[in-house]
Amino acid sequence: RQFPTFSAPNVLIFIKNPTHHFFLEICRSSTHHAQHAPHGLARPKFSIFVLGFWGNRPRVYSTFMRRVVITGLGALTPIGNNVATFWQNLVAGTSGAGPITRFDAGKFKTQFACELKDFNAEDHLDKKEARKMDIYCQYALVAAGEAIKQSGLDSETIDKDRVGVIWGSGNGGIRTFQEEMMNYAAGDGTPRFNPFFVPKMIVDMGAGLISIHYGFRGPNYTTVSACATGSTAIINAFHYIKWGYADAMVTGGSEAAITEAGIGGFNACKALSTRNEDAAAASRPFDKDRDGFVMGEGAGALVLEEYEHAIARGATILGEVLGGGMSGDAYHMTGTHPEGAGAALAMNMALRDANLKATDIDYVNMHATSTPLGDMSEIKGLQTVFGAHCFNGLSVSATKSQTGHLLGAAGAIEAIACILAVRNGIVPPTINTQNLDEGMPAGLDLTLGKATHKPIRYAMSNTFGFGGHNAIAIFGKAE
Repeated sequence: RQFPTFSAPNVLIFIKNPTHHFFLEICRSSTHHAQHAPHGLARPKFSIFVLGFWGNRPRVYSTFMRRVVITGLGALTPIGNNVATFWQNLVAGTSGAGPITRFDAGKFKTQFACELKDFNAEDHLDKKEARKMDIYCQYALVAAGEAIKQSGLDSETIDKDRVGVIWGSGNGGIRTFQEEMMNYAAGDGTPRFNPFFVPKMIVDMGAGLISIHYGFRGPNYTTVSACATGSTAIINAFHYIKWGYADAMVTGGSEAAITEAGIGGFNACKALSTRNEDAAAASRPFDKDRDGFVMGEGAGALVLEEYEHAIARGATILGEVLGGGMSGDAYHMTGTHPEGAGAALAMNMALRDANLKATDIDYVNMHATSTPLGDMSEIKGLQTVFGAHCFNGLSVSATKSQTGHLLGAAGAIEAIACILAVRNGIVPPTINTQNLDEGMPAGLDLTLGKATHKPIRYAMSNTFGFGGHNAIAIFGKAE
């Protein structure tokens, strides 16, 4: 087997019957200093490879785990069509909610959403090519384009065999599917489908089109874990670089589900707010009068890169991905575990992956969608993991109060919020929350109404999805 390229000598160990725990302890002890030393000065003097058999299959693991930094960001959101505008409005506490304009929602229980404003795909993409794409793919290419341009990854000097794309979407081309099937149903039964129906609809096409557009030939696929999708994509991309399978990855997620099927479907399972008379204030996490989430749309993109690769080409480093954790609730199709058990497990896994303690985290961007059950279960999970630190130095906020819930893109734009929070020392606010739920613990800093300025060393992003998917990522400064 070919190992990742590096300069340190190797130590090969053969263990007849190794255990997973034994391997993890070797990895943890040998890589802790290398991952977090300033500018990589304390890299290990050797790498350990553990070889052995699990069952009848040989396994090889290396303790040589590389640092992963962020060199590009791209955002297309209901409160800003680029990163700078998104961040400015996020800090200001801007609501992106308003009446639905995508279709006539007059007979729907929910008649508002967080739509993009003033977005025209033809301002960014060739008109002919844009027509071949579902809108979620248009969003993907625009957000990814901003991130790639900032990173300089589009340079001809880049080895594109070592650059991959892992892109997520929860619903893919739901608009295309709906339109094609409605057209078919309105006809006489003769199939007259658009030849681009399937390519526009399938959920992997965002990753494919980014790869095709830029010529990136590294690992390429799509993650789907409902509303945890964006974070799952980021964590997977992080691991691909960390373990040496790529030098850089474009990752994130996009979603365009403000359609009759999207709004009607989520209405049917009683997930959406119906506060039609006060749309701008409808997303109100932790408020006793919250009644569901507000649908959002858009995309978030990150360029992740191996630290030394970024330094060698003079890239601007925006932050570092330190760890990620994923778990399953194993509880319910749509409801989170009432005690936040799966959420707590994933948070602890992320902390362990990052070699951090709970008290190291200064800010948590909560999943907090403004649903009656989900918000409180996340708070319980938070208390399980952070204990007294919840009330002594930890700040949290729910940015979905501003952007709405971008489903498969939520983890990506909230990762960007975390990276910029660390970079700028600002905790973006939770807006609209007026009367706290009676079950909320007293003393928790929810950053209500107004952004706060504070030093932030490490930030955690929480995302959870239908099916019990939990994905947590941790970001920090690349010191």
